[in-house]
Amino acid sequence: MVRKTTVLGLAAAIAAVAAQAKADEPSATITGVEDRALREAIQRALTQSDGPPASRSEARRRARDAADDAVAVLRAEGYYAYVVDPDVTETDPPRGTVKVTPGQLFVIADPRIDWSGAPPDEGVRERAFSVLGLTEGAAGRAAEILGAEGRAVAQVQKLGYADAAADPRQVIVDHADHTVRPTFVIAAGDLVKVDGVDLSTKGRTRIEWLQRLAPWKEGDVYDPEDIAELERRLRDTGVYDTVSVALAPKDKATPEGLRPIQVTLSDRASRTLELGAGYSTSEGPGVDAKWIRYNRLRRADTTTITTRVAKLEKSLEGSVALPHWGRPQQTLKLTSRVFADTTDAYDETGATLSADLTRRLQTTRYRTYGLSVDLSQTQERTTANGLPVGQRLNLATFTALGAYAWDYSDNILDPRRGWRVEARAEPTAITGETSLVYIRTQAQGSAYIPFGKEADTVLAGRLKLGAMLGGTMPEVPASRRFYSGGGGSVRGYSYQAIGPRLSDNTPQGGLSLFEGSIELRHRFTQQWGGVVFIDAGAVGTEPTPNTRDFSVGAGFGVRYDLGFGPIRADIAFPLEKREGDSAFQIYLSIGQSF
Repeated sequence: MVRKTTVLGLAAAIAAVAAQAKADEPSATITGVEDRALREAIQRALTQSDGPPASRSEARRRARDAADDAVAVLRAEGYYAYVVDPDVTETDPPRGTVKVTPGQLFVIADPRIDWSGAPPDEGVRERAFSVLGLTEGAAGRAAEILGAEGRAVAQVQKLGYADAAADPRQVIVDHADHTVRPTFVIAAGDLVKVDGVDLSTKGRTRIEWLQRLAPWKEGDVYDPEDIAELERRLRDTGVYDTVSVALAPKDKATPEGLRPIQVTLSDRASRTLELGAGYSTSEGPGVDAKWIRYNRLRRADTTTITTRVAKLEKSLEGSVALPHWGRPQQTLKLTSRVFADTTDAYDETGATLSADLTRRLQTTRYRTYGLSVDLSQTQERTTANGLPVGQRLNLATFTALGAYAWDYSDNILDPRRGWRVEARAEPTAITGETSLVYIRTQAQGSAYIPFGKEADTVLAGRLKLGAMLGGTMPEVPASRRFYSGGGGSVRGYSYQAIGPRLSDNTPQGGLSLFEGSIELRHRFTQQWGGVVFIDAGAVGTEPTPNTRDFSVGAGFGVRYDLGFGPIRADIAFPLEKREGDSAFQIYLSIGQSF
């Protein structure tokens, strides 16, 4: 039996397969390859030329170059008994040709791992071999052999041997039985145990907080996933421009042999100012200003002061968000707010204090618990002896919150695929000039289905349901009831215009809510798009709305993409017009309607 031993130039072969320059024609014509996939792979790898050869010698040189390209592909695909014959045609001008006979496909046999230096323990050796993924009898492709080596080294590193590296591999190509026998050589090095965090940059972050954030304890065996997790946790805070987390080199080990983890942080600008504006014919203009300060407490916190001035609402709010509070992936948000709302249904002034604790269970799943207290004075309309009368209520409202949210959409401001669901329940106790206990429940979902080769068309749908359990009309204060109508609910109607009204046409609100929307979005160019939509909504005085409560609006709009999200301009018409309703409504804002 004749054996030929070769240390394969696998990396060079893969590079030759991938190399393809844009030009007019291939350097030569390939013949003799019956397998379509193999033939196309060779053709993609050929050096390209910008025109026909100027002479026979030039055509012959191109044919030889094409033969070299073909050989690289054949070896990369597991064909080692090939015959490749470059030639030149007798045409004018002459052209290079390459006749290829691939021969028999060589297959994987007896893959092995040898250890350079002291081997790791038996369990690590077994795990490294198990991830090779090379099946005996499968095609001996270069890419799969390279991939197997990479997986084995990565597995050894993951099991604590951080310095593991591949030494030169040996691959035996056996022409007697048409097999490829790879032997990988891995230098495992020593088992590495980690120390604490070494913050190598001077910034606004306290090292004590950073050390508590690390997902390992001093003396734990090195795991690259722990390093990656710390980096993710730091990036998730949103207060750093760049984050780098890496194992310190050997010469930085402690006298006990532990290796610290080096963290490099680059703080973003400590303060930013954000401005926003919107307009609708039903709600009038509104402007927002946010002043944000990052890492003021030196633990990746965010302090936000927001002021809003609009026709319906004036407010000033301050909040502090503390990421990874108490445990990783958990954010505590403390908020205080003073407000003055002026609506058709009620006028309310007051102040609110709240605390919300949000836990990210997975990348797209969130759970929130919260508590709030609200001190307010409300002026509203009610009915006495069949006539609408005004009343003033001074109230203290205590609310608990439980919410669960899933967000599998691909974009916050302009979703094009996926779905979102949120459900929340708010047990509420009111005291003051009236006393009442009830639970306000609400659920909302939306879905986005793209169409077309470039997904330029999106069918979007939204459904929202709400109900109050334990409350009655008119005992529930007007400011706590459900309302519908306006740019964020049913377009075509004024804010709060849908649902029951008093005899003087004042919106009454209700104990139940239904809203649904269907929107067809199409992008005509990279920046411009358009939509058509139908919205429907109902507010009922009972736990569920009935058919007479429904109102429907329809319309169309345009979108202009700013890069981070679209500007939205919609015009909508009420299809169930009542007294006081306008013939149409216009809405301007940033982001899709849902």
